[in-house]
Amino acid sequence: MSEEKRPRWYTVLGQKHGEFLNAVQELGKVVRREGPLDEKTAHLVQLAGAVACRSEGAVHSHARRAIEAGGEPEEIYHAIVLLTSTVGFPTVSAALSWVQDIIGEKS
Repeated sequence: MSEEKRPRWYTVLGQKHGEFLNAVQELGKVVRREGPLDEKTAHLVQLAGAVACRSEGAVHSHARRAIEAGGEPEEIYHAIVLLTSTVGFPTVSAALSWVQDIIGEKS
């Protein structure tokens, strides 16, 4: 992700704790390589996790990355809507609005 698209906090965290942030980034790369899921599917799975823990920043990040990996807006919306019976409508509704922040940029 280009520097200007990163949230300000992410940049600050990298400046204060660069080694830690690099380790977290490397962990993400390693776990994606460890299994048979393709990049898009991996980000849809991580998107679902981000929705479940109500992390707006992670929802933004994984929606953006899923799109960059070839994901379509309909796939992203569907991945979130599928969670309704698990995490509840209010959480899904919030996540859909966060994803719109990203998908709206691409439209």
